[in-house]
Amino acid sequence: MTEYQTLLFEQAGALARITLNRPQAANGMNHTMTRELADAAARCDTPGTKVVVITGAGRFFCAGGDLKDFADAPGRGRHIKAVADDLHRAISTFARMDAVVITAVNGTAAGAGFSLAVTGDLVLAAESASFTMAYTKVGLSPDGSASYFLPRLIGIAKTKELMLTNRVMSAELASHWGLVTEVVADDQLASRADELAQTMAATAAGSNGGVKSLLMHTFGNGLEEQMELEGRLIAARAESADGREGVDAFLAKRTPDFA
Repeated sequence: MTEYQTLLFEQAGALARITLNRPQAANGMNHTMTRELADAAARCDTPGTKVVVITGAGRFFCAGGDLKDFADAPGRGRHIKAVADDLHRAISTFARMDAVVITAVNGTAAGAGFSLAVTGDLVLAAESASFTMAYTKVGLSPDGSASYFLPRLIGIAKTKELMLTNRVMSAELASHWGLVTEVVADDQLASRADELAQTMAATAAGSNGGVKSLLMHTFGNGLEEQMELEGRLIAARAESADGREGVDAFLAKRTPDFA
């Protein structure tokens, strides 16, 4: 267990767990939390980590930025920019690492908490979880990659609705809109996250990283450029130890033993 002030971090073999741990402040993000989250993300960006589970302690996943912390800081704009920079560094690392990132949304995800929740490669939500942007409600604007990922997940029109009206979405509605992979009973969220994490831990990390990389580039590439990227990646995977093991195991009708 690595000691942080605002997070719980645990690495067990190929699985890393990050718990936002400011329950007395609804897991609100202050500069300490985003700085520690960026550090924890970097710790997970290693060949030995195949899965990262992110969740919150207590009743909230994350209520967004800690507005009291922001209000008390000298140089408010400069302070918030530093908080956002570290959050963005964490999200960039999570998005580009080979490890599959599972967000287990245990309660309200608001503002930057909403932004973080939907960056998961797989998003699990408790039935009682809710999602709201909430930025314009306090005179701010979105951060945490919301303006990048939300239009790609649900389109511009629905993104504008969420950002401008601060609509509160239930977990079921978020799933219907395509923001959530799976909704589970509140008392089953942790066990379902563990089950999914164990499943992902048995897969090939390089293949998962290839999927993430391909999808990250798909909206910026033309058809031929994207197909060239596909060709180069699948060729590299075929030459890798996991690629050889996967093909050999399939032909031998056995379960592959990926590194």
